[in-house]
Amino acid sequence: MRKRTSRYHKKFFGLSTPRSYLIAGVFAFIILVAGVALLRSWYFNNLSPVSGDTKTVYFTVEQGESKQEIATALKKQNLIRSSSAFENYLRSNEIDILQAGTYSLSPSMSVQQIVDKMHKGEVTRNLLTILPGKRIDQIKDAFAKAGYSQAEIDSAFDPATYSGHPALVSLPSGASLEGFLYPDSFQKDSSTPASAIVRESLDEMQQHLTQDIVSGFAANGLNVFQGVTLASVVNQEIDDPQYQSTVAQVFYTRLKQGMKLESNVTANYAADIAGVARNVDINSPYNTYLNAGLPPGPIGNVTGTALKAVAHPSNTNFVYFIAGDDGKMHFSHTIDEHNAAIKQFCQKKCAQP
Repeated sequence: MRKRTSRYHKKFFGLSTPRSYLIAGVFAFIILVAGVALLRSWYFNNLSPVSGDTKTVYFTVEQGESKQEIATALKKQNLIRSSSAFENYLRSNEIDILQAGTYSLSPSMSVQQIVDKMHKGEVTRNLLTILPGKRIDQIKDAFAKAGYSQAEIDSAFDPATYSGHPALVSLPSGASLEGFLYPDSFQKDSSTPASAIVRESLDEMQQHLTQDIVSGFAANGLNVFQGVTLASVVNQEIDDPQYQSTVAQVFYTRLKQGMKLESNVTANYAADIAGVARNVDINSPYNTYLNAGLPPGPIGNVTGTALKAVAHPSNTNFVYFIAGDDGKMHFSHTIDEHNAAIKQFCQKKCAQP
């Protein structure tokens, strides 16, 4: 007896009819239209303000920063919803130039408003900005450019001027303010003394040295000065918060195992303050390629995320890391893994002196 094939079977398992092609095409078109609509909705939603909060946030575009770097920084400061939507807005509107300077922004501003300000260069006046990751000599230069005399700068940067300030209770005798001036933008006019701005920066530093941070340092065997020192190294190694706690973990592991930190940024600091070409063989107590333990003090100012990373390192057990050419950090457990990571991810950066 011949087996009969049902119409149901033909429809789904046999040859398709022209009508089925038409139906499939209609469905595909509907899905495409729905996808485009969703994408447009996502895009325009991410161009809208983050919130209704009108608080002023000072945001600095540094000379030479790429649009991608600016977008990433805006997202980190919660001033835009999406870095990719911000970049797409620039491309679609053929905006190539965002001018360097410090801007007064707020979470209540749309991407269009933020971009308009930066494109036109509507920088905020009467501001002195202390940027993150800067050495104290670089911060002094910012004060000089703001019009302060060398004598006033020298007085304002003397730790004795702030005797008893809670942010400085751990400062060893003879130490400078290196690492303890918290980065931010400060309002000033012609009558604002330099010491007032330094004190404001120290006040902010104290606000970030919370009991949680101090207790976290202590739990890892560090006092506040040592914690700030390690945070300055972490901050110089990587300013992306998603990697900082793991970088801190690597340094703690190396300290516990009696290994040298071998941090390039400490050798760079030693060379920079000595005024010589950067090299990892420079004879300096700050060079952690030659000296065990932490450097004798901070190598630049720190951010809140770096302090938090050192207070609460990640629960991992890596021993090595590199900053790859792809902009990501790559962590390893053994020297063989580390060397393989260098070969795979770090041909350009790792070749630099």
